[in-house]
Order: sequence, then C-alpha cells, then structure tokens
Amino acid sequence: MSSPPNFCLLSQQTEMVIELPERLSVLEAVKFDEFVRDFLEKPSTSNQLTLDCRNVEFIDSSGIGALVRIHNTAQSHQIRIVLANLNQTTYSVLAITGLHEAFEIVSPTYDQVAYDVYQLPQQLTDSHIKPHPSVQSRWKRGLDIFGSLVGLVITGLLFIPISIAIKLDSPGPILFKQTRCGWLGHRFTMWKFRSMCEDAEARKAEIKNEAEGAIFKNEKDPRVTKIGRFLRRSSLDELPQFWNVLRGDMSLVGTRPPTPDEVAKYDVPAWQRLDVKPGMTGEWQVNGRSDIKNFNDIINLDLRYQSTWSHRHDLKLIVQTILIVFRKDSGAL
Repeated sequence: MSSPPNFCLLSQQTEMVIELPERLSVLEAVKFDEFVRDFLEKPSTSNQLTLDCRNVEFIDSSGIGALVRIHNTAQSHQIRIVLANLNQTTYSVLAITGLHEAFEIVSPTYDQVAYDVYQLPQQLTDSHIKPHPSVQSRWKRGLDIFGSLVGLVITGLLFIPISIAIKLDSPGPILFKQTRCGWLGHRFTMWKFRSMCEDAEARKAEIKNEAEGAIFKNEKDPRVTKIGRFLRRSSLDELPQFWNVLRGDMSLVGTRPPTPDEVAKYDVPAWQRLDVKPGMTGEWQVNGRSDIKNFNDIINLDLRYQSTWSHRHDLKLIVQTILIVFRKDSGAL
C-alpha cells in the first residue's frame, strides 16, 4: 500500500493554494480532509483558499466527502474556497453531486456543461475515474429495468386497496416523498406509501433515537400508524420505490439510501458506501433489517456488498429478500 501523499501548500500573498494529489480515494481523502481542515482552523490573513486540481486523475465518493466537509468548515470560518484547473472528468463527477455550484470554479480546461447522472457512468468508461463495476454493469441495469416494470405492475394492482387503507387509518397523503442520497451523494426524491402520521417529519426531534451513529431508529415510534406498521412489516410501503429503480436513482440491490442529514454526519471513510447506487434491498435487509442499530454495522455490510458484488450475488440477495418478506417476524419497524 502506498503512503499518504504530502500536500503542497503554496502562499501567494493574501491567497493560499493547496495542490491536490493524483488520487483522491479513501486513504488520500482522509489525509487531505485532515490537512485542509487543520489549516482552516489556524489564524490566517487570507479569506480565500484555492484548491488546485490539475493533478487529479482519480476521485471517488470518499474524495467527494472530503470536499463536502472542507466546504462546510470553510463556510463556518467565512473562508472562500475556489477550485482551479479542473479537467472535464473531475468536473463531471462534481456536477452530479451539486458541488460544482457550491464551489467557485476558475481556470477550467473544458466547457462547463450540465451532466446527466444516469448517463455519467458510461461516459466515464474510458476515463481515469472508474465507478464501481456495479454502477457500469449493463446486465445489472437491465435487471433493474425488468424488475422495476414487474414491480410497478404489482404496485398498480395493490395501489387502490392500500390507498383506501391509508386514508381510512389517518389523514394525509397516500404517498410519502423524502430526499435521499444516491451514488456519489447525488440527491433524489424517494417515494414510499405513507406509514406515518402527516406531521412525522416535524415531530422527529421529539422521538428518541435508539440507534448509534448516523442513522435514526425507534422500535416503538409513535408516529407510525396502525396500517403503517402492517405496511412496514410486509414491506408493502416500499413498492413505489420501483419507480426510483426505473428512473435510475436506485437499484433493486444496493446499499441503504441515506438522508442528507445522515450524510452530513459522515466522516470521510463512511462516504465509501456511496460508491454504489442505493438499493431496495441489500446486505442490511437480509442480515438483520431492523435489528441493526449501529451505523458501523451498516457500513461494514455495505462495504462487504461492494467487495463481493457479482450478478449471481445480486440474484441471491433478491431471492433471500423475497423469502424474508414472507416470514411473519420480518419487516421494518
């Protein structure tokens, strides 16, 4: 394993410049995050820090996480962060996360255009920046499209009875939408059948979090409605997510999709779980589901999925999920 890089800090009168390394994956990203944030904590005559990206040839979700943490630290110290000398590939990765708007970009080596998050994995095939194989797999995407179409047919058949049950049980909309973070932190709207009271989000601060780390769980959450508990136990509340899979925001199999406030609590290594698309099911679904209350356990399961991913493993997890759903004691709480 190569040693962490030494970052180059250049002083140009009232402007400070830091050169980024060629690679910005987890090892380098951790050191880079520590180096820059330590620098930002020190007194300085400069109110601007320039990150020179000319040498960057590889960046993954950990690198994105480091940039997010540095941006937040700089904002708290009222220091302006500027990205300079970005190549087109690095810019395209930042574009899908929205960081191209959060940072000021100068001296680009390309035309700044919009990038489509759904097409980007194929655009990066011949570049230095290689997404996880599952993100680029045409077989996996084909399975997602087929499975989501079948799932949407089932959703259509059950939509009316589920909608009537939700409406009779409590006031509020039939569907619940929430912002979640997908591949590399890209934000999208996730859909579910509503299983909580209408003002659930506003009451979240009142509920005790029984989990450890950057997740929220409460086994007897009073916000969950009577029909909502049934929908969660049977996983019927997740049927509308087949639309997210068809769109490409999610996959049938992947990692647990986190909320933005959860991601805001991530340290740099935790961002590795965003190297793949979130899934309707995954290792966490077949290895504990609601019993998992420690965020580190979720991280370990997500990283295990990434390291052992294969087409056969995806099919195995789908079959295991179907069997678990039909077990009486399974389901989310």
